[in-house]
This record gives sequence, C-alpha cells and structure tokens, in this order.
Amino acid sequence: MTKSTSRSHGYTTSSGNEPPVPEPSYAERVRTLVYRSRAGTLSTLSAVHTDWPFGSLMPYGLDEKGRPLFLISTMAMHTHNLIRDGRASLFISQTDSGGDPLDASRVSLMGETSKVQEDQLSEVRELYLTRYQNASYWVDFDDFSFYRMEIKDIYFVGGFGAMGWVTVSDYYGAEVDPLADSAAGIIQHMNQDHADSLVLLAKIFSKKDAEEASITSVDRLGFQIRIKANDEVFSRRIGFLREVKNTEECREVIVQMVGQARG
Repeated sequence: MTKSTSRSHGYTTSSGNEPPVPEPSYAERVRTLVYRSRAGTLSTLSAVHTDWPFGSLMPYGLDEKGRPLFLISTMAMHTHNLIRDGRASLFISQTDSGGDPLDASRVSLMGETSKVQEDQLSEVRELYLTRYQNASYWVDFDDFSFYRMEIKDIYFVGGFGAMGWVTVSDYYGAEVDPLADSAAGIIQHMNQDHADSLVLLAKIFSKKDAEEASITSVDRLGFQIRIKANDEVFSRRIGFLREVKNTEECREVIVQMVGQARG
C-alpha cells in the first residue's frame, strides 16, 4: 500500500497475470467512511467497573479536520466515563454493503475526548447540527454539552485482506471521495436494475465465471463487487476505465464498460 495522501491511491492485487487495480488510499477511504456515516460505537473506560471498556451507540458530527463531535448528557454513563478518563475509541462501520458484514469497511478512531471550550461552541454547534439535524430538539437542554475527540491513531479494515494503521496527518490531509453522497444510490440502482450487467462486468473484468454479482462499494477509481461462482462467494475490485469526479461521470463510464463487455 502506498503512503496515504489526499489523492494518492494504492492497488488491489489481481490474480493471474492481470495488472493490479487502483483504489483510493486507506486515509481517503477512512475519511469517506467517517463522512458518510452518522453514528458509531463509542467505547469509554468505565467509571463504575474500573478500566473496563463500556460501549455506547453514539451519533457524531465532524469538524473541518474530520474530528468527531459529540453532544452528550451529564446523565449518560459514557459522559461520566469521559470526565474521569478522556481516552476513548469510536468504531464506525459501513452499513450499506449488504451480505457478509466482515466484507464491509470499518474503522476505529482512538483519541482523547474532552469538553469543547466556550469560544468554540457556536462553530461546533453549527457543524454538528448540519450533520445531525434531529439534535436541534435537545441541543439547548442544560444537561447537554459538546465534546470533541482529538484523534491519536486510526486502524482501518477494508474487508477481507485489507487492513492497516493510518496516520492522523494522512487522515486530516485526505479528501472525501467525490461519490460519497451518491454512493448509496448508485449501489442500490445498479443492484436492483442492472443485475445482468453486473454479472457481465464481473465475467469480463474480473475473469470469473460469475452466476450472480452485486456492488458493495463504489468510489472515484472503481467499485467492489461480490461474486457468486461455482458455489463460492467472494469479492473482487474492478477499476473504472478512468477516474470519475461526479455521479454523471460514474454513470457514463459504467455504461461504456458494459458496452465494451458486450462487444
């Protein structure tokens, strides 16, 4: 895997003599996953059972650097834990991949979590409510406060055989994938309306005798596809013919690839 930068990428190893398939860097994939999700599991160190991990479902916002923002109540157990010891981790997993959850992307952000200072509250409030609008119903309650995680390290798993540590500087320097806001719609549309085309793409571009195929993720450089062939189910990466910058370019290149496969 190449070193992560805002627009660098690595490669997925192909079988046989096929060239490797380009894919976004781990840092970019983490930044995109954190952006696309709205909640994760916050693990804190228990104040009741000393130093035991305590997990909570946690909606979060993001600041301009990609640091998680939490709006939490003094009545919550995780708040008591953070006041005692700010060390925590936030686990976030892809929820729209379908099929085997172990084939989905997920990340653990580890860091020090503390209360947001008074002079930063206005900006943090706006950023949080932009991503989590329902919080407007309780954001002004007296017992709620904003907390922010200062990330110290990151561990990413991108499915079977793809995993590794990501530096905080690479994460902060990475950009969200341009298809992040439309990826779920692209995946749903292709899987529901173009199943035959996906089988054809799997056969031609992954060189597998596919019986069924479905997209599990898509980005500016290509897509991950789950293939059923000869009673086996496995995942393969298929690269686009060229990098795409928006949904329309993604549609155009997929249409071109299907035409090429049929030809």
